Parts: sequence; structure tokens; C-alpha cells
Amino acid sequence: MESVSHPGAPTGTQTGKDGTGHSGTIKYLDAKGKVLRVVTSAGKGLLLLGFLYMFICSLDILSSAFQLVGGKAAGDIFTEGSVLSNPLAGLVIGVLVTLLVQSSSTSSSIVVSMVSSGLLQVQMAVPVIMGTNIGTSVTNTLVAMTQAGDRNKFRRAFAGATVHDFFNWLSVLVFLPLEVASGYMYKLTKLLVDSFNIQGGEKTPELLHVITDPLTKAIIELDKSVISGIATGDPAARNKSLILKWCKTFTNVTLRNETVPGPENCTSPALCWCSQDLCYTLHNISETYNIQTCNHIFVNVDLSDLAIGLILLALSLLVLCSCLILIVKLLNSMLKGQVAMVIKKVLNTDFPFPFGWVTGYIAILVGAGMTFIVQSSSVFTSAITPLVGIGVISIERAYPLSLGANIGTTTTAILAAMAAPGDTLANALQIALIHFVFNVSGIILWYPIPFTRIPIRLAKALGDITAEYRWFAGVYIISCFFLLPLFVFGLSMAGWKVLVGVGVPIVALLIIVIVVNVLQARLPRCLPAVLHSWDFLPLWAHSLEPWDRVVAVVAAKCCCCCKCCQTGPEEEEEEEKGGGGHFLEMYDNPAMMNGVDWGEKREDKEDVLKATQL
Repeated sequence: MESVSHPGAPTGTQTGKDGTGHSGTIKYLDAKGKVLRVVTSAGKGLLLLGFLYMFICSLDILSSAFQLVGGKAAGDIFTEGSVLSNPLAGLVIGVLVTLLVQSSSTSSSIVVSMVSSGLLQVQMAVPVIMGTNIGTSVTNTLVAMTQAGDRNKFRRAFAGATVHDFFNWLSVLVFLPLEVASGYMYKLTKLLVDSFNIQGGEKTPELLHVITDPLTKAIIELDKSVISGIATGDPAARNKSLILKWCKTFTNVTLRNETVPGPENCTSPALCWCSQDLCYTLHNISETYNIQTCNHIFVNVDLSDLAIGLILLALSLLVLCSCLILIVKLLNSMLKGQVAMVIKKVLNTDFPFPFGWVTGYIAILVGAGMTFIVQSSSVFTSAITPLVGIGVISIERAYPLSLGANIGTTTTAILAAMAAPGDTLANALQIALIHFVFNVSGIILWYPIPFTRIPIRLAKALGDITAEYRWFAGVYIISCFFLLPLFVFGLSMAGWKVLVGVGVPIVALLIIVIVVNVLQARLPRCLPAVLHSWDFLPLWAHSLEPWDRVVAVVAAKCCCCCKCCQTGPEEEEEEEKGGGGHFLEMYDNPAMMNGVDWGEKREDKEDVLKATQL
């Protein structure tokens, strides 16, 4: 039986039976030991809150760093209005811009600014909004990479992170063609905006920022109007720094007489006076006076935006990874034995029959509420990723939480749109509602019926692959978030003929491969004998083993002198033994499974394997 004593705490012993009916020696704590355990637990809880606070702040600084490094480039991308008329190009631009600024809220606000200024039509902005949904899901996938040291944790964490990716990608694959063909999201949101007499509201409430701003604003503050200015074609914004120098300004508007060349240059006929050679009119002249400088540490630093961005990028990544590792260590030390079992049971247990189906929808509401509080889907999904990794939250529960995060980030955008001026309120609100309708449509398609929860099965299959071949996680991130968008963007820029000529054969081949894989797993008798397996292809074409050997050789050559890269066969075998005692340990933390009937669990092995095959 597990000891409940704290190291160094006074203990006693008593002979008796534990909860399983086995005889043994039970250790108990005296008063001093109990006080010490309470103090230690409280200290760990405070440390956990502190590390979580630093983790959230580092994500905020990371977003600012990406904006300093690539913010102006993101603004330049949006200036190509003719490119955005292509739906696929607009989708890719939404993905790439969100990757550059690491914030779907920032990229969405740029789109709203362009729509409000008349540079971009609402229909053309729909694919861009879909792309921002994909781009924002890369953050928690990168967070999962920090748990690559342990195969089982990495399997769970990467699957829990990529379930969000698969939902976004699958939703785009279905709804982008549907929107291009029918425009149902545009028509539905247009009807909603026209049906309600919505007035502009107050500024969007900043809940979590009240806590994090004292630290983040002491490090860096950005003038986000610069990126929007570049996107909307303001020439003055191109030469301005993104680093905010003056935090308090005053704008004075005065009515002045001005000389103009002729009557056609007057503000109005009533305000125009002409003599023999000159005409005078009245103009409103705005003058901005700088009152107070900002207090962040980079306010007077003589460095370029790129240099400061790279410095903040390195430091924020260091703090983020360190905090995440420490959070996981603390959670592992706190969530053990009976405590872990209770927490896991509360988080992952469904309501009693016949209300079990309600549990997932409550999780969606919880995810939406928490995302509204922290005002960032990236922060919320990145926070639950390590909990999935250590087995506290199951992937089946993380999935509805991630879907709720998608809803929560759109409600914040809706409130922000309602704070827009009256002349731009309709377009801004329609863009925010399109984002909301897109995510709700995805949930309706991929969640209510258990059979349609394909993202869970795909994420588990990818988690198994990346746990065995950990280098494949990097290949997945680079391919799905960089190479594939750039490839599609290049084809779309080359014209529809090239896009159809190259893209259709590739898509057809992928569909054939998926169909054959499904038939191999479920109805092999429907296939000819040669297609019962992929063995007729070269090994490198249907297995990652040859590629794994290549990666191992390259890694050995690159770091042959580094001891951490010299993992011998004995260490690999020991690691496999430590992580593979039971089949379900792939997605369950062994420390939290005390008392589980593994004989009963092992009977489900075949069903789980079938569910993860495609």
C-alpha cells in the first residue's frame, strides 16, 4: 500500500488491512506530520499558481515577439487585395498571418479593419477567418513538444493538442467549398445583422489582462494600430515602430482658416470665401500632443523592432518551456494515488444514464467560459495540454473543451465588434458572427454523433506514431502549418488551371489511399488480394522505419559527441518496458490507475485499435 507520510515527517505504524483487504503495515502521521503535509501542499499549490501565471504571461510576450518579428510582413500580406479574392489564397493568408503574429484576435482585427475601411469585402474575408482558426491551433501543438522526453506523456499530450488541429482542418475541408458554392454563412450572418437593431456597446471587458498586464506591460507594449495601418494602406504606418513609446497622448481639434487653390477644394460651399486670386475655407485640424512615455524596459532602447522581437522570442520561449516543465513536475507530485483518482474521476466521468450525453456539452460550455475569461483560445488549450499529457484529462474530455475554446474566442470578437463605431458596426459584427457560425457548424458536424468524432481517432493515431517516431512531430508541424499552406498558396497564385491540374490528382490519390486503408481494416474481402496490404510498395513508401534509420544516422553524425543523443539499446528497451506495461497506459497515467481491473480493460484492446485505424 502507498505510504501517506511526508519525507521527514514523524510517523507511526499500525498493523491492519488496507482498502483492498490485504494485510500490511499502515503508516500514519502525527499532528506535526499532518501540519507539515498541509504546509507543503499549500506551498506546492502557490508555486503552481505562480508558474501558471508566468506561463500565461510568457504566451502574451511570445505573441508580442512574433508581432515585432513579422507584424509588418503580416500587414503587407493583407495589402494584396487581388490575392484575397482567391478563396484558397485567402485561407492560406489567414493561416500564415496568424502564425506570424501568434494571435487569431490580432489577425481577425486586421480583417475587420480592412472590411470596415472598404478594402476587403465580407465574402472575401470568410476564408481568411477560417485560416485564423487553423493558425491559432499551432501554439498548443508546440507546447506538447515539451513533453517529448517521456513516450507515454508525449503520446497523450500530442494527441490532446492535435485533436484541435484535426477539428479545424476537417471543418475547413467541408465548409470552405460549401461557402464558396452557396455562401450560406455570409447570407445567414447578413440576415442576423439586418434583423436586429444592434447598437455599439462598451469596450470589450479585459478580465485576465487585469492580472497579467502589470508584468507584460512592464516588459513591452506594442502599438497594434501600426499593423492595421499597413494593411489598410496608410503610408505613415510603414515607417513607424511597433514599440509603443507614448502611453498617454492628447488630441486637440481646432477649426482653422486655410488657403485652397479653388472653390472645388473647399470643405463646403457655405464655408468658402474667394477673392480675386485666393480662396479660403475652414478645416478641422487635429494635433496630437505626447504627454507621458510608457514605462516598459524597451521604451528607450536603441534597437530595431526585429532585434527586440528576437530577444523577446528567445526569452519568452525559455520561460514558457521552463514553466511548463515545472508545472508538469508539480502536478505529477501533487496528483498521485487516491487524490489523482478522485480528480480524474470528477473531470472525466459522465452523468448517469440517460443524461450521459449532456456531459460533453457542459464541457463545451466550460471551455467557452474559460476562454472568455482568459480571452485567448491558445492560452486555454495550451494550459490543458500538459494535463492531458499526465493523464488527468482524457482526450475524449479535452476534445469538447477545445471545441468550447473555439466558441469562446469568437464571443470575445463579437463583443469587440459591438464596440465599433456605428458606420462600421454592421460589417465588423458580421465578420465576428461568421467566425462564430463556422465553429458552431463544425461542432454540429464533428461532435453530436459519436461516430462522427473523427478528430479524436485521428489524433490518437497520430499520437501513437509520434510516440514511436518522435521526430515525426516536427515533420507534422512544419508540413501542416508551413509547407502545405505555402504549396497551396503557390498553386492558387499560379491560376485555377495549375491549381486544378496539380491539386485534383493529389486529392484524388489521397482519397483513394484513405478508402483503401478503411477497407483493409474493415472489409478486406472487398479488395483484390494485392491490396490487402501495402507490402507491394517499397518499404519507405508505407513505413516510417527506413526514415527513422535515416534520422538516427543524421542525428548521430550531428551530435555524436553529445551524451544525451547516445541512447543505447538497453535504455530504449528499458524506456519501452517502463511505458508499456499495459495496453491502456498509452492514454492513461499508470500513477492514476490504482485499483483498475486491467483484465477488463485488456478486452477493449481490439476495439480501440480498430477505432484508431484509417
